[in-house]
Amino acid sequence: MRQLLSNVQRGQKSPFFIQKFVEAVKEIILKTIGNREDLFLVDFKISGHSGAQKMIVLLDGDKGINIDECAEISRKIGSSIEERDLIKGKYTLEVSSPGLDHPLSSKRQYVKNIGRKLKIKTSGELIKGELLNVSENSIVLKKESKDKKNKDYSEVEIPFDEIEKANVLVSF
Repeated sequence: MRQLLSNVQRGQKSPFFIQKFVEAVKEIILKTIGNREDLFLVDFKISGHSGAQKMIVLLDGDKGINIDECAEISRKIGSSIEERDLIKGKYTLEVSSPGLDHPLSSKRQYVKNIGRKLKIKTSGELIKGELLNVSENSIVLKKESKDKKNKDYSEVEIPFDEIEKANVLVSF
């Protein structure tokens, strides 16, 4: 595998080589957080070219994740990458939580945000409301009436496969 990954570093852009490289790094990430059942991988991206690669690892936790935890995990991931000699030259590794601007992407993130206000984009509409429940295949929102004078609420069930984008709304 080392030969395959060093080929990526030399500029070979074969999807097979890139896929193997990404799988190797993702394996390191999952192994690093594997002993922490409360943490999970939200997203992982690699960009750039040999000598200037940037890896972004977005982690979340059932009760959140703090900056010290991110720093410790970053050091462990970086050490493993260097031990396995996966990247030749310089690279940047960024480990953080997704933040409010990053869309929800896993059922576990929805569960974590029960009670918070979400903005859901489906193919047909934009729905805002409080997340009440998360089931295996859908979520339930307490949707506000569009009429500002009438404070009626209705519950709406939205299947996961109809959600194009979901973000937590900031409330002040």
